Formats: sequence, C-alpha cells, structure tokens
Amino acid sequence: MSPKEIHIPRKIANQLLHLAQISPEAEICGLVSSKQDKVSHCYPVKNVALNPEQRFLLDASEQIAAMAQMRALNEDLFAIYHSHPTAPAQPSTHDIALATYPEALHLIISLNTKGVLDMRCFKIDQQTAIEIPLVMCD
Repeated sequence: MSPKEIHIPRKIANQLLHLAQISPEAEICGLVSSKQDKVSHCYPVKNVALNPEQRFLLDASEQIAAMAQMRALNEDLFAIYHSHPTAPAQPSTHDIALATYPEALHLIISLNTKGVLDMRCFKIDQQTAIEIPLVMCD
C-alpha cells in the first residue's frame, strides 16, 4: 500500500535540486534516509553508469558506506533519487526494470522542463510505477 502523499523538508528538496543543477550533463544519484518516518538526510552517491548522461548506477562502495552511516544514525532507507538531464521526471522503462528496493520510494528530478526544475516521487514495485504526490514542508 502506498502513502497518499510524501512530506519532504524543503532543505532536502533544495539540496536534491541543487545537486541536479550542478550536474546538467549527467544523471546524479543517491539515497535519502528517514528517521521515525521523517525524511532526515541526503546521501549523494557517485554515478558509475557507462552512459551517465542517460543512466544511473550507484557506486557500490559509496552505497554501502551511505547505508552503514544510516544504520549508525538509526535511519531507514526512504528513497533512491536520480536526475534526468534531458527527460521528464518520470521513471524510464530502464528505471522500472532495475528497481531493486521495493520498500524505497524513487525521487526523480528533471532538468528538461523549460528551465524549471521538476521533482516527482514514485513507488516502483513488481515492474509498476505509481506516482505519489510530494509536499514540501519546513
């Protein structure tokens, strides 16, 4: 069952949008954690995909380190994020096919919206993506 909407602190949303802006040629990626059901941290992870302008692949050692840091802080994996430099903020067939954490949400940031950054949230499970509205909070 998916939540009706996701609340994300404006500080975290701005951090994700900024990371995407400073890397307009390649997809950025990483993890977002939560603690007691509240989004708490952003963990940027290097994109090691062979074609980073169109795909993302989390660097395994950085992903492991980020997850270890989450455990040390008693945080949970909340979402996996990545950007689409030239595509809309919706999961590609590739994103859906490679989604391996059904408990995590997917935040996708688009730089392809006529100069306006766009971030959307999806629950991807069993090869199906369902959008969940994002609400910015302080």
